[in-house]
Amino acid sequence: MWRFADGRRGHDSQSLGLVEAIGRLRPIRSVEIMVGAALVQRLARMAAGTPRAGAAPKLIVGAGRRTHLPMLAARRRTGARAVVLMRPGLTLPLFDLALVPEHDEPPDRANVIATRGALNRVTPAARREADTGLIAVGGPSAHYGWDERDLDEAIATILAARPRLHWTITDSPRTPAGTRALLGAHAQGRVRYRAHADTTPDWLASEFGRCAEAWVSADSVSMVYEALTGGARVGILEVPVRRANRVSRGLAGLAADRSVTLYSRWLTERMLPGPATPLAEAERCARLVLARWFADRDCGRPVAGA
Repeated sequence: MWRFADGRRGHDSQSLGLVEAIGRLRPIRSVEIMVGAALVQRLARMAAGTPRAGAAPKLIVGAGRRTHLPMLAARRRTGARAVVLMRPGLTLPLFDLALVPEHDEPPDRANVIATRGALNRVTPAARREADTGLIAVGGPSAHYGWDERDLDEAIATILAARPRLHWTITDSPRTPAGTRALLGAHAQGRVRYRAHADTTPDWLASEFGRCAEAWVSADSVSMVYEALTGGARVGILEVPVRRANRVSRGLAGLAADRSVTLYSRWLTERMLPGPATPLAEAERCARLVLARWFADRDCGRPVAGA
């Protein structure tokens, strides 16, 4: 397998989630290819000759707009199946399969599978730590505004209401410096603060997999689904919505069926129900990919020019 990556955490979480889920079902060899100038040169060299025996992939995976054209170039040359995550726009018909979150309103096509949220790397821990809580904060975005004072007050209220939990608070690359300072000020006793810059790539997925309770700011839709995949009780820290959009509507749907609990509702009820079962979209999609093309271990189409 070739996994095309653009270095963005959210995109890498999706593509790695699928690759790792396939690897849990069947032995694989995965190669990471970073997009950039060096990749253009590599693809040009590959196009000039037939790939070495055993070097060509049987499956190409990627997420993020910058990966699309390199993926399609590699697909054309190697004959591998290409699976793109997220809605790829005008290039959608050129991919063998697209895994598109429901909130992105995927079209009804034979090469499209709708997913409940974005795929991710989280796997529930074999033993959940009942006394652990996680608060994950994003930042302003195209869909959401920001009010760090209201957010800080909500976090303080949650910490005061759940004093027996060992809490970890973390941020993201979008978190404003002022908000990070407010988050860090909560670190004392049973509360610790871990800046995203001081963590490893696997850290957050591991935290979501083991914590009993998770609160995520509404702007961070990918982290919301990571929390749900981990099987935690999930609360949503509400932030201002710039305008109603597919992301906010998707979150409203999760709140309506009580998969998550909005802070405003929790403030009244003081209840945080857990999910009936953790999401397992990466594994579901991995099984669908294997069943579609590799059930007999015959993996692809003829290599162009071979």
